[in-house]
Amino acid sequence: MKELLRTNDPTVIAFASALLDGEAIDWFVLDANISVLEGSIGILPRRMMVADRDLFLARATLRDNGIDVSE
Repeated sequence: MKELLRTNDPTVIAFASALLDGEAIDWFVLDANISVLEGSIGILPRRMMVADRDLFLARATLRDNGIDVSE
């Protein structure tokens, strides 16, 4: 799996997941439950991961919709 996106903003994760679902791209969010440790203050980023084979299409989909992706 490759990192597609890293953000502190849960709305970006929600938007990105909807876009990827629309393209039938499987994704997984790492560090989603880290807010328990940080006290829900949002300083630690969540990472959205996709399979290596889907990385190109996933990056293109998010970029086309104005979301900055990891390089």
